[in-house]
Amino acid sequence: MPPGPGLPAGLVVPGELLRERFSRSRGPGGQGVNTTDSRVEVELSLADASWLTETQRSRAVAALGDVVTVAASEHRAQRRNRVAARERLAALLREALAPPPPARRATTPTRGSRERRIAAKRRRAQVKAQRTRPAPD
Repeated sequence: MPPGPGLPAGLVVPGELLRERFSRSRGPGGQGVNTTDSRVEVELSLADASWLTETQRSRAVAALGDVVTVAASEHRAQRRNRVAARERLAALLREALAPPPPARRATTPTRGSRERRIAAKRRRAQVKAQRTRPAPD
């Protein structure tokens, strides 16, 4: 994977850790729809991923679980589905390994904004008070 948020130096997933399974794609097709195994499932175990640091592994397992499975069947060729599945897996890992955003700092309203809010409430109350029927004298 190229460098990005959470991965300043990029990341290389060893190919021997990826398990690929092939099956027949569903849906309409041509002559080869029932004969070619073009659907690809790529599986990666994160539980024993020694190529990740401990913090990266804990982030990935918390976000994705111990085993990540990605399927691709949108292309007719098995090779293109393999590339699509690996790209999808890389995108999932990149998103899971990104550090969490910084916590929001709580702020208090300024004095002016509090005064404007109270003044608006007073004006609104006066408008509503003027709608009532005058009291009989």
